[in-house]
Amino acid sequence: MPEEVLFKSESDQTREEIASYLRSVADKLEQGDAVTLKSDSESVTMEPPARPTFEVKAEREGPTDGPGELSIEFELEWNENGNKEDGGSGQLEIE
Repeated sequence: MPEEVLFKSESDQTREEIASYLRSVADKLEQGDAVTLKSDSESVTMEPPARPTFEVKAEREGPTDGPGELSIEFELEWNENGNKEDGGSGQLEIE
């Protein structure tokens, strides 16, 4: 299935700034509100359903014998037509 990027923003931020962004998204999700992403003239508003799929990945990219790039990715996923997909694996824990 082809992927269409509707919005992208990438910049260096402090841990505190990132936490503030994540907290804002968490507040919107908790309140059942839409999430609007803006950067310069770009903007997109998304309305996650009550039970989207929540995917978390920890990745390392790069050569197997040398230093690479590490990432933690958080993703909310849902079908545009509202059909529910199969949930996923076990319960997530963050320590």
